[in-house]
Amino acid sequence: MSAISETELKAVSMAVPREVLTLRLGDEEYGIDILRVQEIRSYEKPTRIANAPHHLLGVTNLRGVIVPIVDLRVRFGLPADFDAGTVTIVLNVGSRTVGAVVDAVSDVLALTPEQIRPAPEFGGAIDASQLMGLATVRSGDRERMLILVDIERVLAGADVGLL
Repeated sequence: MSAISETELKAVSMAVPREVLTLRLGDEEYGIDILRVQEIRSYEKPTRIANAPHHLLGVTNLRGVIVPIVDLRVRFGLPADFDAGTVTIVLNVGSRTVGAVVDAVSDVLALTPEQIRPAPEFGGAIDASQLMGLATVRSGDRERMLILVDIERVLAGADVGLL
């Protein structure tokens, strides 16, 4: 593994949000820019739209606004199990409001530039353009990895097409 230059580290820390909402998808923990989050709601089954892609669960009426609901678990190729912890994060991305279904949300974390590293290159096996970086978060004597996702790029992908 090559060393990260100070220029690369500065570029990543400038692009990554200072505060992130942490959420769980499967066994992994992700972080998204807290400024994109409008609200967090308990999961309610949306109205299904005919011929919609599998990851687009349907739409819901949120105080008069019709909001498409995307299952991020399915979008990331993970199994979608609905339980009491399943929530919908209502996001403001681009000029749209979109709901994202996740397994659970944890908390809001303030990140320092020292905690953030650029996402490694995967050589085409994985689209790393949707990753903003990786953060190491310490909880007591335990360290955990947080995958920082560019939620706008995830939802703007050609296979999602919401933005």
